[in-house]
Amino acid sequence: MPDPKPESHIAQRVTISLPDGVFRQFEELMTERGFENRSQAIAEVLTQHIADYYSLKGNRMMAGTITLFYDHKRPGLKQEIADIQHENIREVISSLHVLLENSNTMEVILVQGPAKRLRQIANKLLQCKGVLAGRLNLTRTLMPPIQTQPDEPAAPTTPDK
Repeated sequence: MPDPKPESHIAQRVTISLPDGVFRQFEELMTERGFENRSQAIAEVLTQHIADYYSLKGNRMMAGTITLFYDHKRPGLKQEIADIQHENIREVISSLHVLLENSNTMEVILVQGPAKRLRQIANKLLQCKGVLAGRLNLTRTLMPPIQTQPDEPAAPTTPDK
């Protein structure tokens, strides 16, 4: 007897009715985003909506990015942003700075942790004077562990020859 399909490959058929205006906007979105079919587009939209829901719901572990746009010439701003990241070192994985035109910087901060905590960090960063815009984007898919726990032995290292 063949093995049943893994749960992630099982599909359910759903029939929906949409107001004409929403349908037209959805068709336009599908074309612009290059979706192969409506099922793929609806699945992507629902997946994002579900992730957004869980990011608001509470302490579910999530991974994501905090994207900031700021004037890097603003005195003390880069240090304030760095200090907030250091204060939240358990959730902040890394950051990338992209220099833009007219003294502007885009900073993308990779984060993982409880959704509520990630929202608090994003809000604190967005409240910094000189931050022009920003956004928190989360997903339920987590990154694998990147470090051992303090009580776990570290992997052995070999000396350079």
